[in-house]
Amino acid sequence: MTRSATRRRTAERTDWSALEQAAECLKVLAHPCRLRIVQMLLDGRYTVGELADACKIASHMASEHLRLLQHCGLLSSTRDGRRTYYEIAEPCLADIIACVEHRFGDS
Repeated sequence: MTRSATRRRTAERTDWSALEQAAECLKVLAHPCRLRIVQMLLDGRYTVGELADACKIASHMASEHLRLLQHCGLLSSTRDGRRTYYEIAEPCLADIIACVEHRFGDS
């Protein structure tokens, strides 16, 4: 690789503050319940109760996981009457989960 090609690659690197923000969001994802929630939401929208049941946790714990994921901009929610449905807001999550499943999933 030439010196100018090396400089060009360096110049194209992501801004440090963006990397810090990405690291914070990746920390939020780094929990088995949150990964399961994202896995499920990639298949469609779910309520807190449905996600809590699937993760075998209390609804208030599922709500906290969802709040953290929403705070990072990874999820969105919509109300339908008395129910709130959660769904994926960041399409790149599909690639992250695919990577996790490929690396750590059953073969």
